[in-house]
Amino acid sequence: MTTLGLRLVKKTVNFDNHHVYHFYYGDERGTPGTLWTTFPYKDHGVADGKEGAGQVTVTSFSVPAGSLGVWRTRLAAHGVAVTDISARFGDAAIGFSDASGLRFELIANNHDRRAPWTKIDIEPGTEILGLHGVTMVVRDPARTLDLLTGLLGYQVIDEAERRVRVGVHGSGPGRIIDIVHDPEAAPAANGIGTVHHVAMAIASADEQLRLRAELIQYGCRVTEVRDRCYFTSIYFREPGGVLFEVATTGPGFAVDEDPANLGTALKLPPWEEADRSAIEAGLAPVVVR
Repeated sequence: MTTLGLRLVKKTVNFDNHHVYHFYYGDERGTPGTLWTTFPYKDHGVADGKEGAGQVTVTSFSVPAGSLGVWRTRLAAHGVAVTDISARFGDAAIGFSDASGLRFELIANNHDRRAPWTKIDIEPGTEILGLHGVTMVVRDPARTLDLLTGLLGYQVIDEAERRVRVGVHGSGPGRIIDIVHDPEAAPAANGIGTVHHVAMAIASADEQLRLRAELIQYGCRVTEVRDRCYFTSIYFREPGGVLFEVATTGPGFAVDEDPANLGTALKLPPWEEADRSAIEAGLAPVVVR
């Protein structure tokens, strides 16, 4: 994420597989709505994934209006091929992929008031402001929309051919999901180069428990509440097959690291500390820039 200028706010391990890192990137403090995370599974025997129905296929970041020229130049200088995208719902955009095949977009707009991470070598006033939204693919949007608008608090914002945009608590960047419906889409397969899940924020553990009960009553299979140290999470698949996470907003990433030094040390959950030496020995060294 150095090319995109996001801050590494936490260097930890996959809590379900401590042989693999889990990196969190975002703004200065890792504010919900700015976070993008990755499990670098290369060389761990994981096959390439396959895009398709039941999957998030594009992650979009929000940048200031008029900054796409700067971003085209910067991405090209880092060897990243850029694709022009037709303006979507009034906002100009460009697309690109990382080395694994993950697809990203930069969406330029003039209504994102979030403060960026500025301690980077990017022209001031052009920095990424946070997530704009994600694009997910389903074969039939009806039940997906029913869950999103009926239980999760989203509203339909706009529609285009085979695309429905929904937003939660407004329609600004960081609150958006685009649902692309393609009845001919082949089933997705998780693996390298694909998105595992998309997370949504919830204010408290009590609200999370209430939502979990409501989701079960709705018919979703929901995990137990899982302790991720920096938040607690539940996971479930929406009717179209996309894996959703609902995570509390606290306690946050500063619970075990000074805010000025976020992402600099390998942080393990307390139940893994006894095996720290073995875990560190099995992980490739990482230099934080």
